[in-house]
Amino acid sequence: MTEEKRLPFSFVTPLIIATALFMEQLDGTVLATALPAMAADMREDPVALKLALTSYLLSLAVFIPLSGWVADRFGARRVLRSAIAVFTFGSILCGFSDSLAAIVAARVVQGMGGAMMVPVGRLVLLRTAPRHQLVRALAWLTVPALIGPLIGPPLGGFLVTFFDWRYIFWINVPIGLLGAGLTGRFIPQLYGEHPRPLDVAGAALSGVGLSFTMFGFTILGRGFAPPWIVAAIIALGAAAIAAYIAHARRAEHPILDLALLRIPTFRAAIVGGFLFRVGLGAIPFLLPLLLQVGFGLSAYESGLLTFVATAGAMVMKTTAQPILKRFGFRRVLIVNALISTCFLVANGFFTAATPHAAIMAALLVGGFFRSLQFTALNAIAYADIPESSMSNATSFAAVGQQLSLSAGVAIGAAALEWARATHGGGMLQAQDFAPAFFVVAAVSGASALAFVDLSADAGDELTGRKAARQGV
Repeated sequence: MTEEKRLPFSFVTPLIIATALFMEQLDGTVLATALPAMAADMREDPVALKLALTSYLLSLAVFIPLSGWVADRFGARRVLRSAIAVFTFGSILCGFSDSLAAIVAARVVQGMGGAMMVPVGRLVLLRTAPRHQLVRALAWLTVPALIGPLIGPPLGGFLVTFFDWRYIFWINVPIGLLGAGLTGRFIPQLYGEHPRPLDVAGAALSGVGLSFTMFGFTILGRGFAPPWIVAAIIALGAAAIAAYIAHARRAEHPILDLALLRIPTFRAAIVGGFLFRVGLGAIPFLLPLLLQVGFGLSAYESGLLTFVATAGAMVMKTTAQPILKRFGFRRVLIVNALISTCFLVANGFFTAATPHAAIMAALLVGGFFRSLQFTALNAIAYADIPESSMSNATSFAAVGQQLSLSAGVAIGAAALEWARATHGGGMLQAQDFAPAFFVVAAVSGASALAFVDLSADAGDELTGRKAARQGV
């Protein structure tokens, strides 16, 4: 690692890195709003245009495992700046696309950049932020990223209605240029101390396994393909993942190091985080459907209700550090997982007669507690990771997060389909959504069990709690 690592840490760093996360979040939420207009312009079925979303996910699955090795080999600043540039270039290509094949190919290019942006950005943060400021730095990192989902749907609707759907991609250009410029100016050039050789076989197996699995989960229950084809895709992905696990046990430098799971804090963050994020993956899918299909609200009215969850999450960012310092990671992760689960369950009790103020209050407070859990998970994952394994850990964690989000949509969709089948199928009804919310809430609540074995002082160094306890 270079001497630049010892430069004084500034909270400008997480805000610059958050530019990449903001672009990615804004792009995804705006695109979802614009798909019907894009389909009409290209004379394609709107369902077929969903490939623009899934192609991006497939690209992430293939390239995220490589992100840590690439950063160690070529330098974090260079890789982060290049990743932002590739994502921006992919956005330009999307804006000029005039066919389904072109938009899918352009989204793959975007995914190549997106796969490197967030994991490498988080790696820079982990290697520059003092340990006792890591929780606060991670909280700052996610604040601009939360603005993306907040303004994405109304911005997408505005651009599509009054301009052209192509602008939803071109707005990434000035943001990308700003992010690349600030990265080159302020982000240190960090290398791995001893870059490991590339695990080519592991990269191939993990790429096939993760892409097939994520793609299968994404299209499960959505009518893209016959159920047996979807099952075959998921089975092939699972087989490739199993082959990778066998490979990783004997490889000297695996692309995703499974030995990291022997570290209790990292294992708890991966396993518990996967279960908890199932709820995060399901809510953006289930809640708008409930409000629009179940209650008959417009997309605009639905957005005005659901945006408050993001507002609650933003409020939490100022309180995460003192809460974790006061109560410790173990207690917060266990208790907060159960509290957050209660607010997930509350969604299942919403009806068309529920006052909008009550819905907004539940979503606001629920967003606060979920965001606290995500901040705690993102921090505790790296509490005991040695510096030499930090790049591998960020890649591993990013893979787990992407899989959990896809699994959340799949579990929520499957539960919704089961509930609809109980009354003979047909149109979705408001009462079909309660079982789906209860199922994803049960999975998220089970995450509390993954934190029980953590020591009472786990992660105390990250919040300053250890120093306070010792009277330092």
